[in-house]
Amino acid sequence: MVKTSTNLSSDPVEMLLHCLTLGIATGLYGLQLTNLINDAVVGDPKIRVGGTGLGIIDPEYINLMVTGHQESLFIHIMERIASPAAAELARSAGAKGFRVVGCTCVGQDMQQRAECYGEYFYGNAGNNFTSEAILATGAVDGVISEFNCTLPGIETVCETYDIVQICIDKVAKKKNAELMDWDDDSILDKIAEAYCRRRKNVKIHIPDHGFKDSMAGISEINLKQFLGGEWKPLLDLIVSGKIKGIVGVVGCSSVREGHDVLTVQLTRELIKRDILVLTAGCSSGALANCGLTRREAALEAGAGLREICQSLGIPPVLNFGPCIAIGRLEMAAAELAEELSVDMPQLPLAFSAAQWLEEQALADGAFGLSLGLTLHLGLPPYMTGSKTVVQVLTKDMETLTGGRLIIDNNPKTAADQLEAAIMDKRKALNI
Repeated sequence: MVKTSTNLSSDPVEMLLHCLTLGIATGLYGLQLTNLINDAVVGDPKIRVGGTGLGIIDPEYINLMVTGHQESLFIHIMERIASPAAAELARSAGAKGFRVVGCTCVGQDMQQRAECYGEYFYGNAGNNFTSEAILATGAVDGVISEFNCTLPGIETVCETYDIVQICIDKVAKKKNAELMDWDDDSILDKIAEAYCRRRKNVKIHIPDHGFKDSMAGISEINLKQFLGGEWKPLLDLIVSGKIKGIVGVVGCSSVREGHDVLTVQLTRELIKRDILVLTAGCSSGALANCGLTRREAALEAGAGLREICQSLGIPPVLNFGPCIAIGRLEMAAAELAEELSVDMPQLPLAFSAAQWLEEQALADGAFGLSLGLTLHLGLPPYMTGSKTVVQVLTKDMETLTGGRLIIDNNPKTAADQLEAAIMDKRKALNI
């Protein structure tokens, strides 16, 4: 029910409880179920090492950048790119072939399932606010977008560099983009035409940016398989104290506090304290491009976490992919709680959406709070004008669900609070 129309609700506590209910619906259907459907339609994520950042782009190919959140809409396009007809189309234009540059969450999703796309997918170049820089390399010939996170700022960049814009979902129609059906076979023809037209006039510069050995493709299923088919090895490491706990650093990227600055600094603080970080959303694109999803990043971790990472050959930050993969983290949390025979709020586990931006991030946060998890936000939601709302979310929430909200835009003090919350959970569990 709409609760924000005139003369409906005036009780802020009842409104907050309603938000938690909507958060549960978002979490179960928008996050968890969507992942399971994508697994069935596209394929399961596979743990792999691959490229991230602007340096993955090869200018000798016809390059198209994808943005949005709906991976299944790109399946037909990827199949056509892999066809002999597309190879011939590229050769006739003077290119080696077609390649896809991942951007935003759909790029993260494709990175998780890169084995399904083979050589035709480079990897994920960056998150939402990286998209303008990707296009400014001059090596991208077309942008295919759907749904949100396609910044309107790219319109000017595309005009400057004569880049074709195509929208395959009318929900997110851009002003100077052509709206086309996702299964329209002329999409690649239009991008090939742009390649022939623009490459004579555009200066291309691919910076030395990103890494070729970032680990991705992690899911709640294959992580458990990696551990031998059960969660006990991870739980044993937590009980031993070599890993104090787990924080999911998730959600959006924003330019407040600097592009990804708070997210990256907070993550570095957490791993130094022997706290394992799981990431999903634009945050994962930021952490990958800063090298924190590489095995070598174990050198930045505390002694206990570093030892574990080096012995297992994993980074201290595990990349679960797009923002909808927050649902995967919560499924893993539910399984960990079941394994220990405790309720989820008792786990030494917390979440941080340090630089949240989209309204869907608040819905995801409501799901986390409804599950009884501690949630950190670097920037406050639009609620600090009400003492009652602040009191409920930051204090009284613990008596409602077991969760609570922390608001702190300082990476060190935020890490202090998250570590303290984890240590309180450990103490309550006598570990």
